[in-house]
Amino acid sequence: MDVITAEQVAASLSWPALVERLAATFRAGVESPPRHHHAMHRPDGEATMLLMPAWEPAGYIGVKMVNVFPQNADHGLPAIAGVYLLSEGAHGRPLACIDGSELTRRRTAAASALAARELAREDAETLLVVGTGKLAPMVIEAHAAVRPIRRVRIWGRQAAKAERLAADYADRFDTAAVTDLAAATREADIVSCVTLSETPLIHGEWLAPGSHLDLIGAFRPTMRETDGECLARSEVFVDTYAGARGEAGDIHQAVEESAFRFEAIRGELAELLRGEVPGRSSDDAITLFKSVGASLEDLAAAIEVWERREGRS
Repeated sequence: MDVITAEQVAASLSWPALVERLAATFRAGVESPPRHHHAMHRPDGEATMLLMPAWEPAGYIGVKMVNVFPQNADHGLPAIAGVYLLSEGAHGRPLACIDGSELTRRRTAAASALAARELAREDAETLLVVGTGKLAPMVIEAHAAVRPIRRVRIWGRQAAKAERLAADYADRFDTAAVTDLAAATREADIVSCVTLSETPLIHGEWLAPGSHLDLIGAFRPTMRETDGECLARSEVFVDTYAGARGEAGDIHQAVEESAFRFEAIRGELAELLRGEVPGRSSDDAITLFKSVGASLEDLAAAIEVWERREGRS
C-alpha cells in the first residue's frame, strides 16, 4: 500500500483536473453514509474523531479519519489532522494512505470553484477573500482556474497576514489587503469566506447585484459568516441538502431569525450539475453557495490523486 504525502497530494491535484473530477463525481453520485462523530475524553480535554466513508457502486472505496484536537493550539500544532484510506472496489484491497489535511483543503476549494463555475457571472474579475488561513490561498487559485480573476482583495482580522497573502500573489493579480470590508464587498464579483466566525462578517445590504457569495467556513450550526439578509437576497444553493440541514450555521441561524426557509434552497450541487435545477436566473441576481463538505468530495479527490500518480488520468 502506498503512502502519499501532503507534497505529493499537492503535486497530483491541478485545479482544472480536480474541479472536473468533482463535477463528474457529483453527476454520477456515490454512496455516502452520514459522517460518524466520536467524542474522545482525553487527559487534556475533549477531542473528536470523525469518520467519513464513501464508495462508488462498482468502483473505489474510501474513508477519511480526522482527529480534531482544539487544545493543540496551546502547543502550536494544527487542530485538525487526518488520513484518507483508498481501496479498490473489486476486492476491497487497500491502495493508498493519503495525507488527509492537504486532500481536504484542496477538495474544499475546488468544490467552491466548481459552484462558482456554475453560478458566478462568466465575466467575474474581482475576488474578495475573507479570511487568511491555509484555505485562503487555495481559494484564490481555485477560483482563478474557473473565472477570469484579475483583482484579488483580502480581508482578515490580522491585517499583517492579509498583507502577506496579497504580496504572495502580487505577481499574478492586482492584489491588495483591505480593511473596509463593506466597501470591498460592494466592489466584488465573488466573495469567498473562509473563516471560523460565529458572528456575521458579510451583511446582505453590501452585496452588489450580480455577485456570487461563497461560504466555506461555518461548518457547525453555531457558526456563521453572514447575516440573514444575505440569504434573503440570494438564490441559495448548497453542496448537499443533508449537510445544509445538519451543519450549515449560516442557514440554520437565518431560519431561526425567520429570514430564510430551508424550502427556499434552490438546489444542491449534484442537481445543478445534472441540469435538474436552473442556476443563476439573471445577470443581476445574487447567488450564494453554502458548503460544509461531503465525503463524495474526498473520494473524488483521492481517486484523482491515485490515478494521476498511476498515469491513468
